Amino acid sequence: MNNLASMIDHTILKPEITKEMVKKVCEEAREYKFASVCVNPYYVNFVKSQLEGSGVKVTSVIGFPLGSTNKEVKAFEAKNAIENGADELDMVINVGALKDKEYDIVREDIKAVVEAAKGRALVKVIIETCLLTDEEKEIACKLAVEAGADYVKTSTGFNTGGATKEDIILMRESVGPQIGVKASGGIRDSEKAKEMIEAGATRIGASSSVEIVEGIKAADGSY
Repeated sequence: MNNLASMIDHTILKPEITKEMVKKVCEEAREYKFASVCVNPYYVNFVKSQLEGSGVKVTSVIGFPLGSTNKEVKAFEAKNAIENGADELDMVINVGALKDKEYDIVREDIKAVVEAAKGRALVKVIIETCLLTDEEKEIACKLAVEAGADYVKTSTGFNTGGATKEDIILMRESVGPQIGVKASGGIRDSEKAKEMIEAGATRIGASSSVEIVEGIKAADGSY
């Protein structure tokens, strides 16, 4: 599969990471030409400096990993991340509000981040599929579209499950062709990554990005 690397957000989000670990991830992103490096807000400015001139984007997470902060906090976090150099934002929805069927709150929560980005950064909406019913997944995806998001995303990787083929198919059907679908959580090899893309994903989030592309390279000589 050609150009898989350009579809991967090379991710390092654990709380115990150090600048040396982040620097290594940035060096790998430069070498393999990943789509972006995804980090917690604290590291955005550092990553921006490390990736300068590489063409690799900087992704920051918003309301991560629970999604339970108020929309005003998420909007501030989004603005701050962009000011520090973020090109893309992966925000977590208010899962509890979704389950309470407070759909206006969920929509406005997403919209607050979309408006804060103001065309300066892409917004990916993490719906945390492992906590939702299929009906809730579909509703969350449609609310993200209504709020103007650029992508819907499966998972934070910090909960009980990650991306599945079935969820990617459902999410793609729910949003149609107009926005992206990001598969994240538990994608550790080339076969799983290919399965996600074949199901309709247009972006992959992974911390095992090097292993994924090296697996593709070993199989067919490309990545």
